[in-house]
Amino acid sequence: MTSNPNDPYDDEIPARLGPKAAEDEPPVIGKVRGLSLRTMLPNAVTAAALCSGLTGIRFAISGAWDAAAVAIIVAGLLDGADGRIARALKAQSRFGAELDSLADSLSFGTAPAIIIYLWSLSAEPRLGWFAALALAICCALRLARFNAQIDTKNQPHKSLGFLTGVPAPLGAGLAFLPFYLWRATDIDLFREPLLVGIWLAGVAALMISNMATPSWGSLRPRRGVRLELLAFVGIVFAALLVEPWWTLSAIGVGYLVLLPTTLLKYRRVRRRAA
Repeated sequence: MTSNPNDPYDDEIPARLGPKAAEDEPPVIGKVRGLSLRTMLPNAVTAAALCSGLTGIRFAISGAWDAAAVAIIVAGLLDGADGRIARALKAQSRFGAELDSLADSLSFGTAPAIIIYLWSLSAEPRLGWFAALALAICCALRLARFNAQIDTKNQPHKSLGFLTGVPAPLGAGLAFLPFYLWRATDIDLFREPLLVGIWLAGVAALMISNMATPSWGSLRPRRGVRLELLAFVGIVFAALLVEPWWTLSAIGVGYLVLLPTTLLKYRRVRRRAA
């Protein structure tokens, strides 16, 4: 199975997975092997992402909702960096792949579920807890499915440049969409436990679905609009600094709008491939 170097989602690409590691072989008596800095660096970034995601829970317990949401966003940025660092340093390993999946499950499944439960769903503790559990469990199931398919050659979506289901970091971002809208508008409707619970259940279903979703490999802009695209990225970055909650809300809605378009594009690509 080959990896897509353009895909930033580590839960979608076994970026650290290389050939069978030498430590799987019988040890040689008298020979001690140490970890080099080259192999430790990407794993350290993964550990930092894990700490950032779990620290979001600490912020949520103290009622610092903005800091809790930012901690999950930072975890997503670090998660997108560790795989690229591993590929650049040629430091792929089975240990790194397993650590990355564990960190993703905690940072983008367990931590967002607890944060959103404390922020909104705790007002309806019974139904709210089930919705939080759905997000955490579906994120873990998604990553388990990915690990189980690492050695599977027949993956129709990936072979055509698409992903299967919503990636874990984006799933966490979508789970926080009601919070972004609540911070941007100060409308308490977006904090309503029933509304938030239904939304979390929908995001959980998208994460474990078999639908084709966009990846960086499937997004290929024409040469004539690449300068405009760079300008757009710069404007989005400036908007994140000036109006972060409105911008994050727009990114989440834009991704949802992109999903039906991706399904149509996947069907066209599949027909051509057939």
